[in-house]
Amino acid sequence: MTDAVVSQVVERVAAIIEDRIRYEVNLVRGVDEELLDLSDKLKTIKTVLDDAENRGVKEKKVKSWLKKLENTAYEMDDILDEWNYALLKRETEASAKSKQKIGCSFIPPPCLCFKKVSIGVRRNTGKKIENVKAKLDQILKEKDVYKFEPNSEAATDLVRVQSTSSIDLKKVHGLDIQRKKNDIVSKLMLNVANTQILSIVGTGGLGKTTLAQLIFNDPQFNEDWLKIWVCVSEPFVVAAVAKDIVNSVRKETSPQDVSQLDVVLQNLRDSISGKKFLLVLDDVWTEDSDKWEPLKINLEYGAAGSKILVTTRNERVAKMMGTLDGDIYHPKELSPEECWSLLRDTSLSGKSEEEWGKFENVGMKIASKCKGLPLAAVVLGRLLRFKDLEGWKHVETSEIWELDNEEVKLFPHLVLSYNELSPTLKRCFSYCAVYPKDHRIHAETVIEEWMAQGYLPYVRGNGAVELKGREYLENLAMRCLFQDIEKSESGEHIEWCKMHDIVHDFTLFLGKNDDKERSCQDCDSSLVSHVQEYRSLYWDKEESCHVCDCLKSVRVLRISSADPPVGMEPVGMEKLIHLRWLDFSGIALSKDGLEIICRLYFLQSLLLSWCHLTEIPREIGNLVHLRRLDLSWNRELKELPESMYSLVELRSLSLAYCSLKEIQKEIGNLVQLRELDLSGNLKLKELPESICSLVELQILNIEVTDINCLPEALGELSNLRRLKLCAFKVGYNKLGFLKKIYRHLIGSLDLAIYCRSMSEMEELVEDARQEQLKTLLQKVETLEISFEGTMNEMEQSSLSSSSSMWMEVVEALVPHYKLNKLEIRGYKGSRLPHWMSSPLNFIKQIDLNRLSEVSSLPAVGKLPLLESLYIFNLEQLMFVGREFLGIESSSGEVVVAFPKLKELSFYHCNKWEEWEDITEDEEEESAAISIMPCLTKLSIKSCESLKKLPHRLLRKVSSSLRSLNIRDSSELVKTYGEDKEGSAWRSISQHNPQLELSQKLF
Repeated sequence: MTDAVVSQVVERVAAIIEDRIRYEVNLVRGVDEELLDLSDKLKTIKTVLDDAENRGVKEKKVKSWLKKLENTAYEMDDILDEWNYALLKRETEASAKSKQKIGCSFIPPPCLCFKKVSIGVRRNTGKKIENVKAKLDQILKEKDVYKFEPNSEAATDLVRVQSTSSIDLKKVHGLDIQRKKNDIVSKLMLNVANTQILSIVGTGGLGKTTLAQLIFNDPQFNEDWLKIWVCVSEPFVVAAVAKDIVNSVRKETSPQDVSQLDVVLQNLRDSISGKKFLLVLDDVWTEDSDKWEPLKINLEYGAAGSKILVTTRNERVAKMMGTLDGDIYHPKELSPEECWSLLRDTSLSGKSEEEWGKFENVGMKIASKCKGLPLAAVVLGRLLRFKDLEGWKHVETSEIWELDNEEVKLFPHLVLSYNELSPTLKRCFSYCAVYPKDHRIHAETVIEEWMAQGYLPYVRGNGAVELKGREYLENLAMRCLFQDIEKSESGEHIEWCKMHDIVHDFTLFLGKNDDKERSCQDCDSSLVSHVQEYRSLYWDKEESCHVCDCLKSVRVLRISSADPPVGMEPVGMEKLIHLRWLDFSGIALSKDGLEIICRLYFLQSLLLSWCHLTEIPREIGNLVHLRRLDLSWNRELKELPESMYSLVELRSLSLAYCSLKEIQKEIGNLVQLRELDLSGNLKLKELPESICSLVELQILNIEVTDINCLPEALGELSNLRRLKLCAFKVGYNKLGFLKKIYRHLIGSLDLAIYCRSMSEMEELVEDARQEQLKTLLQKVETLEISFEGTMNEMEQSSLSSSSSMWMEVVEALVPHYKLNKLEIRGYKGSRLPHWMSSPLNFIKQIDLNRLSEVSSLPAVGKLPLLESLYIFNLEQLMFVGREFLGIESSSGEVVVAFPKLKELSFYHCNKWEEWEDITEDEEEESAAISIMPCLTKLSIKSCESLKKLPHRLLRKVSSSLRSLNIRDSSELVKTYGEDKEGSAWRSISQHNPQLELSQKLF
């Protein structure tokens, strides 16, 4: 990770030298030579950094040397920042005096126009560069002591343990691994024409090899199968892998000439030709299809029905080898009880049950540290094997990453994955230690922070750097270094993710520094250490936000908000001149306070949501590098200064839920803007024609009372991918006009349709008959249909005719099959539309709210991709029947109800009395019927009449269910008991000890 920082400084120094030559200017005498010399020294060090970083994970002295180098590189980076800051400050003050509009193009980012800086600043800069060079000279001398290998030949002494097919079944723990084993074996036994490839993917230590060993040793493969086990690892040498396969088939151990690849591959063909084989390729790392293809071609000579089972940490590998998405398996973590069982068997083997009891309480706490990783349980078990109870308590109270590095061998499996990363990916990965454990990481935010730290390489093109950041995030996720991945609504990229606790411990271990940190009388030593290591800081609002010199190097700053927001003036914050990313959201901020922030000239991201802003100072134009500005939810903000429209680096601008009355024509100057959010500005009457000059605009969110405020030329924006409109509060005679707007839309449309009168409903049905609306709905990704506010007029008609009209409306609104989210509110028809439960729809989320006449639910269990279903305020719902699951006669075939559903919620359904259960016979037909296999959370709130849950149905899903949330539902709470000891609760939870019950009764 040091390599990424050093590379950044080398590039910046090169830019200084280039500018010095281009502008024919001189630094202080001798400094330009010092810079050249410094750059050469850094380049020399770069040639051995791969080997140094690989060794630094295990060797404390090398790690200390790397830390010195990194700190020195950062120090040089700060010097360059200070120089640029002096230039920007001089230009800004000069412009303010002359009352000229601040532009952002007066100085290119790498340009250092030396003539404009005072002699004092230049001399000070020269002295600092000399000091850095002296430190670098000492680091170079120490480098020679460690005898690092050049990068081209760098190697690591970490040993990759060769796996075998042997397994001790007594040491296999976990219900999920047995279920996964049965599922995979069943699929492997299917006869298909081509050689089928299945993959087991997961982070190191999750039990991939154990699962493969269970499958390999299943008795069903003992007859008529040629079984081959090969541990591949790295490097992936085609001839060596082929040789291992041949030796396994022929039971030979004699060496072959692996340099003759054609001969080895011919032997491979001869060995398996016409034979049905099961080949396990354990621990595959290579993503190079050129290496895999020769093997794959020759393995096709096996008999029909042959299978290849791959284990890998990288999903890219599985897909490169030709595994279909449905044939990729991800083992789950063990439960805390299963972790304790494995840890106990490892640490207390041969002990009596009485002795087990002495260690159980503290052992369960230690097992919880494993966070479901079998390897962690085994490693900690071995560590505890020769310790007494006091020793166990010491381990329990320590952070895993703080334990003695010589004693705990928990991280080698992660070190292997880490060493496979590029220097930049290493730094991006290790940076995630700044987040707390179990933190839900927002993809856009972490990418912005990587940019703020300078980790992402410069790439030409609007948005190219962000795209590179997304590529890095996807790369880390595919290597299983992130989990709980949540994709965007389009499914194109990651939106949220988490880091497993053990992986997070590893990132803290990487940053662990045993050297004495620089102390500070005013600041907590851990705070100083954190800033030095990550240049990132989280300030709790309860703490004093004193800006000390020891914190000046921070580049990313979050300030926690109070509830309700309170005021805080950022006094002294102007010292943080290196700051690139600032989140001040939720802190009441005055105009003067914002003026202080506007002196932070290097800011790239500024988040000022909920800051009670009433005015934006013209000094906002000083922030010439700003790429993202969030001013949302400042309800009293009515206008923007003209200087804000000079921030031509802006990519994202959120003005949602302000009180803007107009957008000035100068918005057309923001030519790099890609996302503009104007939602909730109900006083906004129109948009200027100049908005059509935003040729890079991809996302536009707007809520207007009249669609005529949208310029027709908006449809000419060729990059527009997402248009979110709520513009139908005055009827539907504008649909033809809307068609003109989106005719060039290459992406999706979020559409809110409001029906507020009988005439609007009739007009909408008529539009649907003329296919205007049908054409419009082809690009709708999120559809909101609201009937709220119609009852007064509808009361004038009979109940039957109004119900008929409402059903006619929703039946007419047939969306495209790729609709992602559907919300229906205030609907008073008695039946939901037929198209809503079609198995051809790809809907992922459904929200049903305030449906006063609906008494039954459609068969939404047929929807193949539905992940979230929220049912609120269905006043007439009394019975949830079997049809809800969408299960029909299976005829012996496997039927899955709600195959992707993760979250199911029922709120305020007060008349709901019964949820129909499946039959006893259907429960026993486990192979034929699968119900909600992915469900993790079931919530039932304020459903007072419901007395019991469908036990057989929930037992079918209990292996995945983690949370059962029952609130304000008195009959259910009586049934399941506050103490969770009742027989009804045991009936549901007996198959899943991880299931948690949350209850509350008022």
